[in-house]
Amino acid sequence: MEIFGIPLQAFMGQLMLGLVNGAFYAMLSLGLAVIFGLLGIVNFAHGALYMLGAFAAWIMLDQFGMNYWFALVLAPLTVGILGVIIERLFLKHLYKLDPLYGLLLTFGLALVLEGVFREIYGVSGQNYNVPDLLAGAMDLGFMRLPIYRAWVVVVSLVVCLGTWFLIERTRLGAYLRAGTENAPLVQAFGVNVPMMVMLTYGAGAALAGLAGVLAAPIIQVNPLMGSNLIIVVFAVVVIGGMGSILGSVITGLGLGIVEGLTRVFYPEASNIVVFVIMVIVLMFRPAGLFGKEA
Repeated sequence: MEIFGIPLQAFMGQLMLGLVNGAFYAMLSLGLAVIFGLLGIVNFAHGALYMLGAFAAWIMLDQFGMNYWFALVLAPLTVGILGVIIERLFLKHLYKLDPLYGLLLTFGLALVLEGVFREIYGVSGQNYNVPDLLAGAMDLGFMRLPIYRAWVVVVSLVVCLGTWFLIERTRLGAYLRAGTENAPLVQAFGVNVPMMVMLTYGAGAALAGLAGVLAAPIIQVNPLMGSNLIIVVFAVVVIGGMGSILGSVITGLGLGIVEGLTRVFYPEASNIVVFVIMVIVLMFRPAGLFGKEA
């Protein structure tokens, strides 16, 4: 059976690959949208935090014998704690300044982290095996679906929708949004706004770390994995709308699928299709598809 002259198995394989890539785009753009939407920081260190999550999982296995399931909890927690430290040491001094300062600072941090890991581990990748419970593939008749890739998509959807619900539909999320818009008023009600801001950045960093752990068995763990992805993720955030959490999730998944299908019909354009879409969106809707006009 063929679709537009392409074997069904090849078509569905690329569609699944696009969905998996879209899951990573969604998780990473979600963390960026949370940090920008609530703190106003353009976090260029997000790719480095994603890389740290993958390396934390690999080091836990290689040095301490901790399996994937321990790493799935401990690695994001470790990256989140590092995010808290970064926020307390550096970013808290920049909230009243132009966002450009935050962008430059986080870009510098990303270069430092990437350089340190490149010096220690080189640029060659480290293998991280798929856990036994998620190894193998399911035969769907028209294609064989790797179980681990399906797991990545499911976890990404659960985390993204859970984060959206927490911020948009709970009292804690209301406090976070109010604290970033009028901190003195919220503090007058006894809410510790600096603590909320610190934990928000830590949570955004933990999301990047979780994405890194999920990516470790799919791609080789290497210091450049974050910088290779972060530009595309920023394009996803811009298309969805800076600060729009639901927009980042929907756009990330959608663009991953578009990128996968582009590899089927016009492979030469697969590396630029996201940026072409970004240019078109910005021409007609500068705030992004789900962003609010100023």
